[in-house]
Amino acid sequence: MDDDGRYRDGRSDFIRGAKDIAKVAKKQVGKKVGRGVDKMADEYTRRSYKRFEEEDDDDDYGGVPGGDSGYHRNDSRANDDEGHSDSTEGHDEDDEIYEGEYQGIPRADSVKADSMDGVVAAQAQQFRDLSAYEGERRKDQEELAQQYESILQECGHGKFQWTLYFVLGLALMADGVEIFVVGFVLPSAEKDMCLSEPNKGMLGLIVYLGMMVGAFVWGGLADRIGRRQTLLISLSINSVFAFFSSFVQGYSSFLFCRLASGVGIGGSIPIVFSYYSEFLAQEKRGEHLSWLCMFWMIGGIYASAMAWAIIPHYGWSFQMGSAYQFHSWRVFVLVCAFPSVAAISALSTMPESPRFYLENGKHDEAWMILKQVHDTNMRAKGCPERVFSVSQNIFVEKSLFVWNNFLTIFNPEYRRTTYMMMAVWFSMSFSYYGLTVWFPDMIKYLQKQEYASRTKVFVKEKVEHMTFNFTLENQVHRQGQYFNDKFMNLKMRSMVFEDSLFEECYFEDITSSNTFFKNCTFIATLFYNTDLFKYRLINSRLINSTFLHNKEGCLLSDVSDENNAYMVYFVSFLGTLAVLPGNIVSALLMDKIGRLRMLAGSSVISCISCFFLSFGNSESAMIALLCLFGGISIASWNALDVLTVELYPSDKRTTAFGFLNALCKLAAVLGISIFTSFVGITKAVPILFASGALAVGSFLALKLPETRGQVLQ
Repeated sequence: MDDDGRYRDGRSDFIRGAKDIAKVAKKQVGKKVGRGVDKMADEYTRRSYKRFEEEDDDDDYGGVPGGDSGYHRNDSRANDDEGHSDSTEGHDEDDEIYEGEYQGIPRADSVKADSMDGVVAAQAQQFRDLSAYEGERRKDQEELAQQYESILQECGHGKFQWTLYFVLGLALMADGVEIFVVGFVLPSAEKDMCLSEPNKGMLGLIVYLGMMVGAFVWGGLADRIGRRQTLLISLSINSVFAFFSSFVQGYSSFLFCRLASGVGIGGSIPIVFSYYSEFLAQEKRGEHLSWLCMFWMIGGIYASAMAWAIIPHYGWSFQMGSAYQFHSWRVFVLVCAFPSVAAISALSTMPESPRFYLENGKHDEAWMILKQVHDTNMRAKGCPERVFSVSQNIFVEKSLFVWNNFLTIFNPEYRRTTYMMMAVWFSMSFSYYGLTVWFPDMIKYLQKQEYASRTKVFVKEKVEHMTFNFTLENQVHRQGQYFNDKFMNLKMRSMVFEDSLFEECYFEDITSSNTFFKNCTFIATLFYNTDLFKYRLINSRLINSTFLHNKEGCLLSDVSDENNAYMVYFVSFLGTLAVLPGNIVSALLMDKIGRLRMLAGSSVISCISCFFLSFGNSESAMIALLCLFGGISIASWNALDVLTVELYPSDKRTTAFGFLNALCKLAAVLGISIFTSFVGITKAVPILFASGALAVGSFLALKLPETRGQVLQ
């Protein structure tokens, strides 16, 4: 009997131990899942919009403002101090284990099954909690957007917005100037720095690469440290390195300065549009953002006019020995930094975006800026007595780190929009920049063809005891004989001597461009103070001939290239001015027909205009087509800028804009590289590429959500 009693007691203890193990296992699983839910809740609480509670019942701002424009308190927020959900609490009645279930031996799978039931229940509760949090977050975002829109309505549209318009316009103008600088100085800089074709190509693309990096970096920082501060830093970098680039002498240092200058100006577009939009009410936003785009056109006109007025004046230069040269094109580079410097000075007087302050918990600073906007506009309208009635009870949100903020634009909520916008930005930029660079290259190609058709050819001429002291241009001399001739104080332009003999000749103070001696023989000939370096003597023989005091460095283009330079500046001026009608039309119709119709319609018309390129067989026809394409496509860009601003919330706006603008510059580099490779070969490929990209962009644009009439997120 004693053995039976001990057996029953041991069996009961064993069963109770198994029951306790099952309970502990289930509770531990529930607590673990509960902690996960609490962690997610805390993360959301830290990031979500909160309402400031009144610190004192007697506070002057303690009341709830009446009227739709004020900020209203919401006391229905769930208490954060509540305990865990039911999934973390044990249920002893359900967990009871009976002796008959074990038959003397506890089953491990039974314990595991009970634990899994707890996990499933906790996960289900977790999803319900996350859904509730997400719904609450969306509700807060919508309420904040509506309340901020009401504040902007009360502030009105007037002197403050117009002042900011011109200030930010200078920053956008600096971006437009930066695009044209290298293209205008390249013909002069290539001779000053003895640039090879690969070096010239890299110099042309380096600005786009810099702007690509700058757009991504500054766009992300603007959501982190503020629109105004980031724009000031980026413009300062642009100004400093643009200034240095006008003085540096070597190719590598000039390339680096232009790269850094491009990085600086890369932040202009994404920040300027986001910054300005956060001071505009819904009914004014589309129109005034489109008017702001006109400053990019003004930047192009400024660059063209300054190049036209400065670069051909070679007298605007000085030289310190042979090591340092400061020619007129460097003066042009210096002048092109003025818009950026002016933007820095003007921006220093403007406040930060109040919407950015709201998103980062600085509600007092935001309230003061909004009051400044209101008071400035009311004074300008002759109503200084009107009081700013908005309370300081404002939503706030803590911003994320730059990289984390960038990743959020690919969250499920924004993923489809981001991918669609990436495709539209890429297709627009690929076709636009590719064609706008292909047009001038085609014009230059047609000019060269026309110039080559006027080349004079001389065969087997014999010249003795003659002095050449006049310009020699666009000639080919084959199998000539020159005895005791003097070539003095002259310019040689596009001159070619083939299989010719020079005996006892004298070359002094010769300036040449595109001049070569092929398979020639020089006997007892002296070269004094010339730029006829040996690389111009191709497969030629020198017998008792001497080079003395050769000119060092690469000289500037002579007068023959001056007319071509004027034509390049004039064409760029016309092409930039041609976008004025498109800017005006898009500004007037943006809020009437909507962003998507403007974007898709302009892209379709641009696509159709591409097919007219096949008829551009003359210089004048190409210029006309360039103006047509630019005037139509600018409406697409304006609509795309407005759409990008309105599709993303404030804490992600410049990050998304910067990323998309960086992608735009990458597409520009690809488009320029591909399109220019077909110059002089075929027109069909660039036309097909451009029209195909525009067709895809217009189709995808119609899949985006329309933002007309919506408040800023």
